[in-house]
Parts: sequence; C-alpha cells; structure tokens
Amino acid sequence: MVSKVVMEVIPPFALLSLRLILGTLSLWIIVALSGGIGFSRKQIWQVIGVGWVGYGISLGFQFVGTNLSTASNGALVTSSTPAFIIVFASIILREPVTRRKLIALGVSSLGVLAVIDPRSMELSPSLFWGNLSLVAAAITWALYSVLIRKVTRDLDTLRVSLVAFWGGMLVTIPAGCWEIYRLGIGEITPGVIWGVLFLGIISTALAMYLWNNAFATLEAGVASLTLFAQPVVGVSLGAIFLNEPLPPLFLIGGALICVGLWLAAKE
Repeated sequence: MVSKVVMEVIPPFALLSLRLILGTLSLWIIVALSGGIGFSRKQIWQVIGVGWVGYGISLGFQFVGTNLSTASNGALVTSSTPAFIIVFASIILREPVTRRKLIALGVSSLGVLAVIDPRSMELSPSLFWGNLSLVAAAITWALYSVLIRKVTRDLDTLRVSLVAFWGGMLVTIPAGCWEIYRLGIGEITPGVIWGVLFLGIISTALAMYLWNNAFATLEAGVASLTLFAQPVVGVSLGAIFLNEPLPPLFLIGGALICVGLWLAAKE
C-alpha cells in the first residue's frame, strides 16, 4: 500500500534501490555490533548470487510485468509462487511433497481466487510480454526462496539477508539511475520520505529477514504457504486506508486461506 503511494513520485527501480540501501544500512548496524559478517569470500559471492536472483532478477521481472500487464494479473500470477517453491524444494532440497502440503496448497489457492477474482485477469495479446514477465517473477522468487533455505543451513540468516541485498543492488542501482535520467522524480514531501523509510527499514530489512528466517526454520514447502496471507492483508489495508472496495467473497477467501495455513502448520 505504501509502495503504491510512493511510486507515484519515485520510479520503481529507483525506489527498490533506496529500499535495498536502507535495508543494508539497517542490518549492517546490527551485524557490525555483533562481530561482523564472518563469511569467506566464496560464501559472500554465493549469497550475492542468491540475492541477485531474488532482489535483482525476480523483482525486476515483477516491476516490468506490472508495468506491461495489469495489477490483477500480477496478483493472480504471484499466487502461483508457493506451487513453484514446492517443486524447487523437492528438486533442490529433496523435501517430500506430502498429501497435506498439496491439500493446504489447494485450499489456500481457492481462497486466493475468492479474494482476487480471476475474472479480472486479462489475457489479450497486447499483455503477453507483461504476463510472461510476471510468470518469470513468480518462478525466480520461488527459486530464490529455496536457495535461501539451502544457504542458511550453514550460514546465519541475518548476515545472509544483508549480503543478499548487495546482489539485488547489482541490478537495481543501474536500472534506477537510468529511470531517474529518463523519467525524473516527483516532489519529495515529508510523507514520501516517511514512506521510503518505512519501505526500507520495515518492509525490506525486517520483512525480508523474517521471510528468510521462515525458510531457514521451516521446510520451504510449508513456509511458502504463508505467502497466501499477503493478498488478504493487502486487500484489507487497501479498503481501510485507500477506500478500495472489498471483493464479494473476501471473507470466504480469507477463511479458506486461514484453513490452508493451519493445515500447513500441522505438517
């Protein structure tokens, strides 16, 4: 919700660069006070590569896809990410695909379809490249999430989160500079500054650390299903703060997502 407001002033990649820079500074303070990174050069480059996939390539595809497609298409395609995570986790991490996981995935997916009406999705030829970019974003974010679980088997999650941001900035800073050169930025008000700080410290440093920690702690196939809570929270906040209408089946969809998360928690 905050991103929607701030991106009216600051272009997407420039904003993402600011988020990653603020996220880096926030986590660096904690890491520096607790003894530094402590990774070998090989480990640093390994984690940078993982961050490049997640914060550079995946979020890049997401921005391009949202720009060339529609917000409804983006929301629906993003909801397929947990399915891709289960597939990658079974291949890379050898996690079993259990019946309970599949049931939880199916129930939660039905909930998402109720919250985000699939009839709003557009498949016209003019949106082909945008929709394709959104699918690529879902696949690469799933790959990133599984790789995070793999690298945090041997490395501290907080430090992994910090170094992964560096990998994302390899993509976002050049793209952000190009955006500012081509598009410029709007008026920077105190509200925009507070929005950027919130996105960088809370929605990037804290939220991405918690996401990475979930995958370090839980099986990837189980942790992935928490992504289904995002449309419920997003639609709710949009209704409260932006006066956006609630979908007719919102309560039913939210209940189904809660059931799916409960089933996943029992795994």
